[in-house]
Amino acid sequence: MTGKPPSDARGRLVEDPFDWRETKSGEVIISRGGRVVQTLGGRAGERLLAALARTDEAGQQLVLAKSTGNYKRGNER
Repeated sequence: MTGKPPSDARGRLVEDPFDWRETKSGEVIISRGGRVVQTLGGRAGERLLAALARTDEAGQQLVLAKSTGNYKRGNER
């Protein structure tokens, strides 16, 4: 390993990262570029929060990308 944090093959997560926040009701809102991409609540939101707590910022970007789906197909914007 080269010591670099994990990222996507094209480096898009570094250039245009995901943002997330937890609401009072326990939902997780994922956004990118100022637009809401996905909102997760219930068990899915709890699992996502647990996964985000277990990793660093670069790993969080990968977790968020995977949770939004269709990220590897090249149609993300």
